[in-house]
Amino acid sequence: MVPDLPPLPALTRAEAELIDRYLDVVDLLGRINPARDGDTYRGLRAAQALVARAAELRDALTLMHQRGESELHAPTLARALRVLDGERRTARVTVPPLSDS
Repeated sequence: MVPDLPPLPALTRAEAELIDRYLDVVDLLGRINPARDGDTYRGLRAAQALVARAAELRDALTLMHQRGESELHAPTLARALRVLDGERRTARVTVPPLSDS
């Protein structure tokens, strides 16, 4: 049985787009991370896609700025990231801890 997730906090459309595009970029960076197992072709494909996703992330932030949303409400956005599994997804971007073996 799937556990009930907390609801997403109320976000503006631009904030939701920012979160979605940010997680897209994070997912691709996790696939590119040279400290993680994988093959070079997978990393290459992710790097190629990263260009477009980074532009979409830039566009989301540009739209927020143009609409006068000049501040990021970090606690609210962090809650949204947690609901969307952001902690696990961003962990793939970091260097894994040393193994005991």
